[in-house]
Amino acid sequence: MSRQNYIFTSESVAEGHPDKVCDRISDAVLDAFLTEDPQSRVACETFATTDRVVIGGEVRGPATVIQRVEQIARECVRDIGYEQEGFHWANLKVDSYLHAQSADIAQGVDASGSKDEGAGDQGIMFGYATTETPELMPAPILYAHAMLRRLAEVRKNGTEPKLGPDAKSQLSIRYVDGKPVEVTSLVLSTQHLDPSLSSADVRAIVEPHIRAVLPEGWLTARTEWHVNPTGKFVIGGPDGDAGLTGRKIIVDTYGGAAPHGGGAFSGKDPTKVDRSAAYAARYLAKNVVAAGLAERCTLQLSYAIGVAKPLSIYVDTHGTGTVDAALIETAVARVMDLTPRGIRTHLGLNKPIYQRTAAYGHFGRAPDAEGGFSWEKTDLVEALKKAV
Repeated sequence: MSRQNYIFTSESVAEGHPDKVCDRISDAVLDAFLTEDPQSRVACETFATTDRVVIGGEVRGPATVIQRVEQIARECVRDIGYEQEGFHWANLKVDSYLHAQSADIAQGVDASGSKDEGAGDQGIMFGYATTETPELMPAPILYAHAMLRRLAEVRKNGTEPKLGPDAKSQLSIRYVDGKPVEVTSLVLSTQHLDPSLSSADVRAIVEPHIRAVLPEGWLTARTEWHVNPTGKFVIGGPDGDAGLTGRKIIVDTYGGAAPHGGGAFSGKDPTKVDRSAAYAARYLAKNVVAAGLAERCTLQLSYAIGVAKPLSIYVDTHGTGTVDAALIETAVARVMDLTPRGIRTHLGLNKPIYQRTAAYGHFGRAPDAEGGFSWEKTDLVEALKKAV
């Protein structure tokens, strides 16, 4: 029996965090390739530091995109909001080292003759869902994201012009009988453009927005607040700390509430199962929970490079299942083709939908009209019920 009374903590980082700047640029490059050729292959990594962005990786797609990489990077930095000394979208130096995809990798992934497209790499991927929030996400990571997303909105629309792009949040939430009921502590470190602001001044700015996004009653007189606990936070972004693509994989997923296979998402096209199969695993786990087959579901997939079908499917319902987990394992394979091609087709992943995922989590977001976050749909509920 899993614990029912405990405190669990998750953190998030804003779009202006150095690592998220890099995730954004990598996914923007990917979107640019997919816009011109939906079959492009992209593995793009970005590094950022003081007044410098370095982009590298392997690609197979239109050469015209490679010629625009510098412009793409500058547009991302400008949209995030960096116009500070040490990291300014117009003044930073951009170096691109993108090169052609390895022929050795391509031969394993490409379809040929009777061979279907294989996975772009070996690996294990996890999906997770829980009934503790309407989005079927763990509460700590969901609301840690929500806080930072709201602060970005009010910064960009001019409501709070003293805030800067770089920020981190952390929420510790008390669970009673397995349900989240109270924030025991809240940590927020946010860049501010006015160096005269104290920690108390910053709290006065951000507190109304934080209260607006957290569920009513979760902030109590007992909640510990730590806003800019080190004091001044003026130098932010890659000028304050170097950034790198793929370094926030727990922020991107479930905030530590579920296992992680170790593969990052940003900058990778959907033939890379690190990304597409992790989306499929979330999609299936969410539909299992939405179908009432469990209150919590962890689902693992595994792949070998060049091999189309998953090597294994594993389901754990953490003692909350209404049917045996082995039946769910059989059912999910029946209702969805879990080959790389099948996942891409079912979820419509060969589209320029990835830049929007680069900050505030890849999961728990609403599907949009352009096909983004298609893995958050719950359209397999009836099929799963029938299959079990």
